[in-house]
Amino acid sequence: MWIVQLALRRPYTFVVLAVLILIVGPLAILRTPTDIFPNIDIPVVSIVWTYNGFSAQDMANRITSNYERALSSDVDDIEHIESQSLNGVSVVKIFFHPGADINRAIAEAASNSASILRVLPPGTLDGPGLAARHIIPLLLPVLPVPEEGADIAVSGWARPAADSSETAA
Repeated sequence: MWIVQLALRRPYTFVVLAVLILIVGPLAILRTPTDIFPNIDIPVVSIVWTYNGFSAQDMANRITSNYERALSSDVDDIEHIESQSLNGVSVVKIFFHPGADINRAIAEAASNSASILRVLPPGTLDGPGLAARHIIPLLLPVLPVPEEGADIAVSGWARPAADSSETAA
């Protein structure tokens, strides 16, 4: 009730406030940057290891665990490491602390993968092309789904794919 009395006593104050809102409102809207997909810069590097003929469990035990151990001791600014092993393929994602130099991180991870090749089984390949890639979140799918029937091992834990013969008819 007090605001109504104030508006009746000082009408010019409220007219000026209304004009200011009409001028500043559209200016604020026009100057506010908007984007459907905002620029998110998460310092993440992905490394893909391949070895034809290895099961998911072998990839996790003989390649992924060795590489993760080497990464944790040789590469700086690591926040955490995630890995996923499939039959013949292992993907290692290295998450760095915010503000980490991603170019330096890629160089360290790539040099680490090159140096560990000598202790891995012969014939192990570290992905086609570049050994380390910076992940751009805008280009990632919302929900990655592995192939049907693929054996999956995530960070050393194996989960066999559901057998279609076990489902109820």
